[in-house]
Parts: sequence; C-alpha cells; structure tokens
Amino acid sequence: MNAKIGIRPIIDGRKAERENLEEKVMSMAVAAKELIEGNLKYLDGTPVQCVIADTTISGSAQARDCAEKFSKENVTATLSVTSCWCYGSETMDTDPNTIKAIWGFNGTENPGAVYLAAAMAAHAQKGYPAFSIYGKDVQDKSDTSIPEDVQEKILQFARCAVAVGTMKGKSYVNVGSVSMGIQGSYCDDQFFQKYLGIRPEFVDMTEVLRRMKNEIYDEEEYKRAYEWTRKNCKDGFDNNKPEIQHTAEQKEEEWKFVVKMTMIIRDIMLGNPRLKELGYYEESLGRNAIAGGFQGQRMWSDWQPVGDFAEAILNSSFDWNGVRKPTILATENDTLNATSMLFGQLLTNSASVFADVRTYWSPEAVERVSGWKPEGLAENGFIHLINSGAAALDGSARSKDSEGKPCMKPWYEMKEEDVTACLEATQWCPASAGYFQGGGFSSQFYTKAEMPVTLMRVNLVHGVGPTLQIAEGYTVVLPEEVHDILNQRTDPTWPTTWFAPRLTGEGAFSDVYSVMANWGANHGSFSYGHIGKELITLASMLRIPVSLHNVERKDIFRPHCFAGFGTADLESADYRACQAYGPLYR
Repeated sequence: MNAKIGIRPIIDGRKAERENLEEKVMSMAVAAKELIEGNLKYLDGTPVQCVIADTTISGSAQARDCAEKFSKENVTATLSVTSCWCYGSETMDTDPNTIKAIWGFNGTENPGAVYLAAAMAAHAQKGYPAFSIYGKDVQDKSDTSIPEDVQEKILQFARCAVAVGTMKGKSYVNVGSVSMGIQGSYCDDQFFQKYLGIRPEFVDMTEVLRRMKNEIYDEEEYKRAYEWTRKNCKDGFDNNKPEIQHTAEQKEEEWKFVVKMTMIIRDIMLGNPRLKELGYYEESLGRNAIAGGFQGQRMWSDWQPVGDFAEAILNSSFDWNGVRKPTILATENDTLNATSMLFGQLLTNSASVFADVRTYWSPEAVERVSGWKPEGLAENGFIHLINSGAAALDGSARSKDSEGKPCMKPWYEMKEEDVTACLEATQWCPASAGYFQGGGFSSQFYTKAEMPVTLMRVNLVHGVGPTLQIAEGYTVVLPEEVHDILNQRTDPTWPTTWFAPRLTGEGAFSDVYSVMANWGANHGSFSYGHIGKELITLASMLRIPVSLHNVERKDIFRPHCFAGFGTADLESADYRACQAYGPLYR
C-alpha cells in the first residue's frame, strides 16, 4: 500500500463557532486533498492519495478517532487545516510516527494564525517537529481558493513526506561488499534503519554466478532481452591496445553474460513471479528492494565482465520490456551514493545519474590546454562528472519536454522517441582492460545539452552522523573540439557530463573550485531540475543536516521548531535541531 497523506480539519468545538465554521474548515480539507492528488504522483505513476478525517476535530476524542482511521490507511504524514482558533494540545496530532504540518488560514474574521502559532508552540514543547503553512496575504472568509504560496508549501511538504513513506519498510540490497576500500561501500545498517526506515540485505556476488550456472532466470525473456540489446545497444570503439583486446567471439559471449547478469540482479532485488513457475519459489520473492549496489571491483571485474551494463540499464527508465521505473543500482556498491540517487528519484520520479566527481576545470586551465576561453554557463569553470560507464542513459539528455527542450523525464512520461534517442546517443565500448580484466562493456555518451540539474551526496561524518550536500547548477555544452581535448585526458569510453554549479558569491559557492574542494566524497549523483529546496525539506524530515547548498534562504522550508535553535545561521541551527531530535526511527 502506498503511503498516504492524512488531512485533519480542526475546529472550535463551541456550538456557535462550530456551526459558523464547519463548512469552511471542511472545504479547506477537500481543497488540500484535491491539490495534492491533482499534482503529485507516486513512483508507480499513480496519483498520491489523501485521506480526510470522518469529522472535524475539536478535541481529543475526535483526534483519537482520526488517528485510528489513519492507522489503517498507511498514513505517513498529516496536514491539519483550520481557519479559526481551536484548542491546540487537544486537537494536535500526537502520533510520533507521522510527519506533521498545519495550514492556518490567513483571514481576519477568525484567527487561524493564532491557532497555528499556539499549535506550533505545543509541537515544539512536546518534541513533535511540525511544518507551519500560512499564506502571505489576507483572504476573505468566503474565499475557498488556496493561494499560490500556500499551494507551494503544501505540495512541497506532501511530496517529501510521501518520499519518506515510500522508503519505510523497504530494503537496500548489497550485492557484494566493499569495493576497493571505498568507505561509502561499507553499509551502515544503523543509518539505513534509523534514518530511512530501510532494511539492509546482503547477497554475495557468487549468487549471480550460481543463478547463471543453474539457469535460474527466464530463458524466454533472456532471448528477447539479448535480441533487443544487440539491436539497440551500439558497439563502441575499443580503446585497449591491440594486444590485449578481446576477440569478437569473446565479446559476443560477454554480451550474453551481461544481459543475463542484468536480469539476475533485477530478480535478486525485486523478485520475479516467473521464477516460481520454473520451480524457484525462494528466488521468485526477491528482496523487497528500493535500491541496491553492486560491488564489482575488484573481486568480480578482475575475472568476470564488469557490471556497467547491468547498472546502466537498471538505472535507466527503459529496457527490453519497454518504459519502466528505474531500479537504482549503485556502482561499487556505494551505499551513500545510492541513497543520494534514491532521494533524487523519489522527488522527481525520474532516473538519477551516478558519477565520479572527477575534475575541476578552471577557465585558465581550459584555455591553456584547448585555446578556448570558457563563456556562458562555463565562464567560471566547471566540474567533470564521469564514471566507469554505469550512468543511466537518461543522462544523455536526449529526451524532450513539451517545448522540445532536452530534459530527463518522469519515467511514465517517456515516449518511444525518447527511448530511441537515448539509445542512439549511447555506444558501448569494450571495458578498459587496465581496470577490468574480465571484459564487458561501458556505456559512453555525452550530456550534450544545457539543462538544470541538482548534484547531491549523502555523507557519514564521525561524531555527526549523516549529512547531505546539494549543488544546483546546469549541464554545460562545450565546443566539440574542446570537449574532445578535455575528454581524451581521462578515459574516453565513459559517459561525460560537464557541470557548472550555480554560484552565490558566498562560502563554498563563491567559486566552482570551492564546490569541488568541499565535496564530501569521490562520488555524487544528479537529478533533473533544481530540487534543492525539496531535498532540504526531505532531509529535515529525516533529521539529516545539510552541510552544503546553494538554495536561496527564502526557499528553505523546515519544521517551525527549527527556528528555536537559531535564525541567523540556519546551517548551524539545522545541525543542532537534527542532533536534538535524533533520527526519525528510534
């Protein structure tokens, strides 16, 4: 059952007041429900569902009835609405397992703002962080519309709350263990359980080989998948020295291997009812995964085809079965970058792109090696986002929005021409033998578009816990000859995105170099659009402080009680509040 938003219409219980306001308050609840359901979708593409209390709530008895109803409906968050004074501590949501917000109507006839303020004080004193929603402009009592600024906050709250509810009770599947000593590969089960509500699962990479050897996969689907792959996945150039290149026969066997590998990893994570029909009941169940990672290097890639194809295809919005929800699979089992990818997917319903945060190119360095002085979005320099060929093909930016502009779409909006364009923009180069002795193929594309994206990274810091870094910016298109010169200085068989963060002139965003210098790890993920404000709201719900961001102060929306930890330095207040309240799940 998908996570739902519960709406609680709050009212003054005195007879004269109730009769005067019953219709108004219930109309607010209905309007909020229609707003959310008409604008937000779950990961599966269906509209987000809201549940309204059976009656208005004027005291603890009706609050109890509402809570009992919501407990049966998988309500993950509650939005209380009112246009009048009510009795705060008697009507508030005291369920410690729900995320809370209150919309107080800004009208002069009845003091909805007074209730809102009193209820926020009660939430703060009782230790229940809650979001305060209050319109900037006074409305007439008869006005049943939701002002634009209120709409924005309701939707931001609901979108992030649904993300929290979607993660709860799912699993993260570690296929393998730690890759090359990368600390993010060490799965911190306390982080997943207490902050995200996710159960870590562990599967040895030999399980992939067992299923391959014993043919524990759908043979009919494999034939279809292999045919689709060889038809649509173009062979790329072999950058290896002639003496170590694999033969055409070896490469063909590797293609067969990586297609089977992709199906098997998907089945491990998500299950497959077809396996039950084949006599493999346990294997058919899957692991209830919402995300996972594949170790790969080096215990696998030293002798088996690299996992790039499986990672790239699973992370994309399509495969041989057509358009479908991306399945997050992190390269090198970087669990923390998988979490970043998951945050991006939950807030956009589209693919997330895994990348190394590889190189900062200053304007001076670019001009020195290429003769071209950066201009436009690139004028202050940029960061080379590139990895070993496992990025979602959506990152090629060949999909088009309704205006014909390059974009990355929610998966359920992908059209056949989008899929075709992404495939045509990608070639599959034989893996670099110096890294991957077992062979295989790396996706190779160039994000040849200027589009808004948000780069993000979850880190674990000793003594602090999890933190989140956010950098809104744009993908950059370089002159073809400049791109070639810069790209050839690293492995040209991997996908490349040139990223220019939006600068603010302050702190870590005073220049591009500072963004790179303050980045917390060697990996990051990016999602389409500027979603920094949503990420900040989501992080506050999970009690994860944000250590770096370039979101405008006016767009920051956290629980009202966070102001009790300071208003001048919001970053420090965020840290203190998250420490005081602790992780969402105890």
